[in-house]
Amino acid sequence: MKIVIVDDEPLARERLRRMIEPFPGYEVVGEAGDGESALRCLHNTAADTVLLDVHMPGMDGLQVARALAESDVPPAVIFITAHSEHALSAHNSHAAGYLLKPVRRDDLAAALSRARRPSRAQLAALEDNASTDRPAFVSARTRDGIERVAVADILYFWADQKYTTVYHMQGELLIEQSLLTLEQSLGGAFMRVHRKALVACRHITGLRLDGPDGASLTLRHVRDGVPVSRRRLADVRALLEK
Repeated sequence: MKIVIVDDEPLARERLRRMIEPFPGYEVVGEAGDGESALRCLHNTAADTVLLDVHMPGMDGLQVARALAESDVPPAVIFITAHSEHALSAHNSHAAGYLLKPVRRDDLAAALSRARRPSRAQLAALEDNASTDRPAFVSARTRDGIERVAVADILYFWADQKYTTVYHMQGELLIEQSLLTLEQSLGGAFMRVHRKALVACRHITGLRLDGPDGASLTLRHVRDGVPVSRRRLADVRALLEK
Protein backbone atom coordinates (compact mmCIF):
# COMPACT_ATOMS: atom_id res chain seq x y z
CA MET A 1 0.00 0.00 0.00
CA LYS A 2 1.34 3.41 -1.02
CA ILE A 3 0.79 6.17 1.54
CA VAL A 4 1.06 9.97 1.44
CA ILE A 5 1.39 11.90 4.71
CA VAL A 6 -0.11 15.39 4.85
CA ASP A 7 0.53 17.65 7.86
CA ASP A 8 1.74 21.23 8.14
CA GLU A 9 4.11 20.21 10.96
CA PRO A 10 7.33 18.51 9.70
CA LEU A 11 7.89 16.76 13.03
CA ALA A 12 4.40 15.26 12.90
CA ARG A 13 5.08 13.94 9.40
CA GLU A 14 8.40 12.46 10.48
CA ARG A 15 6.80 10.77 13.50
CA LEU A 16 4.14 9.13 11.32
CA ARG A 17 6.76 8.01 8.80
CA ARG A 18 8.81 6.35 11.54
CA MET A 19 5.74 4.61 12.90
CA ILE A 20 4.83 3.23 9.48
CA GLU A 21 8.32 1.98 8.54
CA PRO A 22 8.12 -1.30 10.54
CA PHE A 23 4.67 -2.19 9.14
CA PRO A 24 5.01 -4.82 6.39
CA GLY A 25 3.40 -4.03 3.08
CA TYR A 26 3.23 -0.24 3.54
CA GLU A 27 5.35 2.39 1.81
CA VAL A 28 5.36 6.15 2.34
CA VAL A 29 5.66 7.54 -1.18
CA GLY A 30 5.24 11.24 -0.47
CA GLU A 31 4.68 14.04 2.04
CA ALA A 32 3.02 17.44 1.88
CA GLY A 33 2.68 20.37 4.25
CA ASP A 34 -0.44 22.02 2.80
CA GLY A 35 -3.61 21.13 0.94
CA GLU A 36 -2.63 22.20 -2.57
CA SER A 37 0.71 20.40 -2.38
CA ALA A 38 -1.13 17.35 -1.08
CA LEU A 39 -3.37 17.19 -4.14
CA ARG A 40 -0.39 17.45 -6.47
CA CYS A 41 1.51 14.79 -4.54
CA LEU A 42 -1.45 12.39 -4.54
CA HIS A 43 -1.95 12.90 -8.26
CA ASN A 44 1.72 12.25 -9.03
CA THR A 45 2.13 9.21 -6.77
CA ALA A 46 -1.27 7.53 -7.30
CA ALA A 47 -1.21 6.68 -3.60
CA ASP A 48 -3.72 4.21 -2.15
CA THR A 49 -4.11 6.01 1.19
CA VAL A 50 -3.56 9.48 2.59
CA LEU A 51 -2.96 10.35 6.26
CA LEU A 52 -4.55 13.78 6.29
CA ASP A 53 -4.32 16.43 9.00
CA VAL A 54 -7.68 18.18 9.40
CA HIS A 55 -6.47 21.55 10.67
CA MET A 56 -4.02 23.22 8.25
CA PRO A 57 -3.64 26.84 7.12
CA GLY A 58 -5.22 27.62 3.78
CA MET A 59 -6.87 24.54 2.28
CA ASP A 60 -7.69 22.31 5.24
CA GLY A 61 -7.97 18.53 5.34
CA LEU A 62 -11.74 18.42 4.84
CA GLN A 63 -11.42 20.55 1.70
CA VAL A 64 -8.68 18.26 0.40
CA ALA A 65 -10.90 15.23 1.02
CA ARG A 66 -13.79 16.84 -0.86
CA ALA A 67 -11.47 17.53 -3.81
CA LEU A 68 -10.22 13.93 -3.77
CA ALA A 69 -13.80 12.68 -3.81
CA GLU A 70 -14.09 14.05 -7.36
CA SER A 71 -11.75 11.28 -8.54
CA ASP A 72 -13.31 8.17 -10.05
CA VAL A 73 -11.39 6.01 -7.58
CA PRO A 74 -10.21 8.26 -4.74
CA PRO A 75 -7.58 7.13 -2.22
CA ALA A 76 -8.66 6.01 1.21
CA VAL A 77 -8.57 8.96 3.63
CA ILE A 78 -7.52 8.66 7.26
CA PHE A 79 -8.01 11.96 9.03
CA ILE A 80 -5.66 13.00 11.84
CA THR A 81 -6.57 15.82 14.20
CA ALA A 82 -5.39 17.28 17.49
CA HIS A 83 -8.89 18.60 18.23
CA SER A 84 -11.65 16.17 19.21
CA GLU A 85 -14.33 18.55 17.92
CA HIS A 86 -13.00 17.96 14.38
CA ALA A 87 -13.40 14.20 14.72
CA LEU A 88 -17.15 14.35 14.06
CA SER A 89 -16.64 16.32 10.84
CA ALA A 90 -14.00 13.81 9.75
CA HIS A 91 -16.26 10.89 10.63
CA ASN A 92 -19.17 12.39 8.67
CA SER A 93 -16.93 12.62 5.59
CA HIS A 94 -17.07 8.82 5.27
CA ALA A 95 -13.31 8.50 5.69
CA ALA A 96 -11.62 5.15 6.15
CA GLY A 97 -10.73 6.28 9.67
CA TYR A 98 -9.79 9.17 11.91
CA LEU A 99 -7.15 9.40 14.61
CA LEU A 100 -6.53 11.84 17.43
CA LYS A 101 -3.06 13.24 18.10
CA PRO A 102 -0.79 12.06 19.52
CA VAL A 103 -1.36 9.08 17.27
CA ARG A 104 -0.79 5.67 18.88
CA ARG A 105 0.97 2.97 16.90
CA ASP A 106 -1.79 0.38 17.46
CA ASP A 107 -4.51 2.81 16.37
CA LEU A 108 -2.55 3.72 13.24
CA ALA A 109 -2.03 0.06 12.37
CA ALA A 110 -5.75 -0.65 12.78
CA ALA A 111 -6.74 2.34 10.61
CA LEU A 112 -4.31 1.33 7.86
CA SER A 113 -5.64 -2.22 7.96
CA ARG A 114 -9.20 -0.94 7.45
CA ALA A 115 -8.02 1.26 4.60
CA ARG A 116 -6.65 -1.80 2.76
CA ARG A 117 -10.19 -3.04 2.16
CA PRO A 118 -11.38 -2.02 -1.32
CA SER A 119 -13.77 0.92 -1.36
CA ARG A 120 -17.13 0.78 -3.09
CA ALA A 121 -15.71 2.87 -5.91
CA GLN A 122 -12.80 0.46 -6.35
CA LEU A 123 -15.10 -2.55 -6.31
CA ALA A 124 -17.40 -0.94 -8.83
CA ALA A 125 -14.47 -0.18 -11.12
CA LEU A 126 -13.23 -3.77 -10.82
CA GLU A 127 -16.71 -5.08 -11.55
CA ASP A 128 -16.98 -2.94 -14.65
CA ASN A 129 -13.59 -4.06 -15.92
CA ALA A 130 -14.23 -7.73 -15.18
CA SER A 131 -17.70 -7.92 -16.66
CA THR A 132 -18.03 -8.73 -20.35
CA ASP A 133 -21.80 -9.20 -20.60
CA ARG A 134 -22.92 -5.87 -19.16
CA PRO A 135 -23.69 -3.02 -21.56
CA ALA A 136 -21.02 -0.37 -22.03
CA PHE A 137 -23.58 2.14 -23.31
CA VAL A 138 -27.19 3.18 -22.81
CA SER A 139 -28.92 4.17 -26.05
CA ALA A 140 -32.03 6.14 -26.99
CA ARG A 141 -33.80 6.90 -30.24
CA THR A 142 -34.13 10.63 -30.87
CA ARG A 143 -35.53 12.67 -33.75
CA ASP A 144 -31.97 12.99 -35.02
CA GLY A 145 -31.20 9.27 -34.86
CA ILE A 146 -29.68 7.19 -32.07
CA GLU A 147 -27.84 8.76 -29.16
CA ARG A 148 -25.86 6.74 -26.67
CA VAL A 149 -24.12 7.47 -23.36
CA ALA A 150 -21.24 5.50 -21.85
CA VAL A 151 -22.29 3.74 -18.65
CA ALA A 152 -19.09 5.04 -17.03
CA ASP A 153 -20.37 8.62 -17.54
CA ILE A 154 -23.80 8.03 -15.99
CA LEU A 155 -24.49 9.66 -12.62
CA TYR A 156 -28.01 8.38 -11.96
CA PHE A 157 -31.33 7.42 -13.53
CA TRP A 158 -34.66 9.00 -12.60
CA ALA A 159 -37.97 7.38 -13.61
CA ASP A 160 -41.06 9.48 -14.29
CA GLN A 161 -44.16 7.85 -15.79
CA LYS A 162 -43.22 6.04 -19.04
CA TYR A 163 -39.77 7.56 -19.49
CA THR A 164 -36.50 7.40 -17.57
CA THR A 165 -34.09 10.33 -17.54
CA VAL A 166 -30.39 9.50 -17.70
CA TYR A 167 -28.32 12.15 -15.93
CA HIS A 168 -24.75 11.92 -17.15
CA MET A 169 -21.53 13.94 -17.33
CA GLN A 170 -22.54 15.71 -20.52
CA GLY A 171 -26.22 16.37 -19.78
CA GLU A 172 -29.48 14.42 -19.89
CA LEU A 173 -31.09 11.77 -22.08
CA LEU A 174 -34.59 10.31 -22.15
CA ILE A 175 -34.91 6.53 -22.56
CA GLU A 176 -37.80 4.09 -22.41
CA GLN A 177 -36.12 1.37 -20.32
CA SER A 178 -37.52 0.82 -16.82
CA LEU A 179 -35.38 1.12 -13.70
CA LEU A 180 -35.89 -2.58 -13.02
CA THR A 181 -34.48 -3.50 -16.42
CA LEU A 182 -31.55 -1.14 -15.95
CA GLU A 183 -30.87 -2.41 -12.44
CA GLN A 184 -30.77 -6.01 -13.64
CA SER A 185 -28.57 -5.30 -16.66
CA LEU A 186 -26.07 -2.95 -15.02
CA GLY A 187 -25.40 -4.99 -11.89
CA GLY A 188 -23.78 -3.92 -8.63
CA ALA A 189 -22.20 -0.75 -10.02
CA PHE A 190 -25.62 0.92 -9.60
CA MET A 191 -27.89 0.94 -6.55
CA ARG A 192 -31.64 1.47 -6.26
CA VAL A 193 -32.18 4.14 -3.60
CA HIS A 194 -35.79 5.11 -4.36
CA ARG A 195 -38.59 3.69 -6.48
CA LYS A 196 -37.72 6.44 -8.97
CA ALA A 197 -33.93 6.56 -8.60
CA LEU A 198 -31.01 4.31 -9.54
CA VAL A 199 -27.58 5.82 -8.79
CA ALA A 200 -23.98 5.05 -9.78
CA CYS A 201 -22.22 3.88 -6.60
CA ARG A 202 -18.88 5.33 -7.70
CA HIS A 203 -20.29 8.87 -7.73
CA ILE A 204 -21.86 8.82 -4.26
CA THR A 205 -20.11 11.27 -1.93
CA GLY A 206 -22.40 11.24 1.10
CA LEU A 207 -25.80 10.96 2.72
CA ARG A 208 -27.69 13.99 3.97
CA LEU A 209 -30.54 13.76 6.48
CA ASP A 210 -33.27 16.21 5.48
CA GLY A 211 -35.49 15.75 8.55
CA PRO A 212 -36.99 12.99 10.67
CA ASP A 213 -38.42 11.18 7.64
CA GLY A 214 -36.24 12.31 4.75
CA ALA A 215 -32.75 11.71 3.36
CA SER A 216 -30.90 12.36 0.12
CA LEU A 217 -27.64 11.31 -1.49
CA THR A 218 -25.00 13.77 -2.62
CA LEU A 219 -23.31 12.84 -5.89
CA ARG A 220 -20.29 14.19 -7.73
CA HIS A 221 -21.22 16.64 -10.47
CA VAL A 222 -24.83 16.83 -9.23
CA ARG A 223 -26.01 20.04 -7.58
CA ASP A 224 -29.22 18.73 -5.98
CA GLY A 225 -29.49 15.68 -3.76
CA VAL A 226 -31.13 12.47 -4.95
CA PRO A 227 -33.95 11.35 -2.61
CA VAL A 228 -33.53 8.13 -0.62
CA SER A 229 -36.70 6.30 0.40
CA ARG A 230 -37.17 5.14 3.97
CA ARG A 231 -37.19 1.47 2.95
CA ARG A 232 -33.87 1.89 1.11
CA LEU A 233 -32.14 3.98 3.80
CA ALA A 234 -30.63 1.05 5.72
CA ASP A 235 -29.09 -0.38 2.53
CA VAL A 236 -27.64 3.01 1.62
CA ARG A 237 -26.13 3.44 5.09
CA ALA A 238 -24.58 -0.03 4.88
CA LEU A 239 -23.01 0.81 1.52
CA LEU A 240 -21.51 4.05 2.77
CA GLU A 241 -20.15 2.54 5.98
CA LYS A 242 -18.18 -0.21 4.26
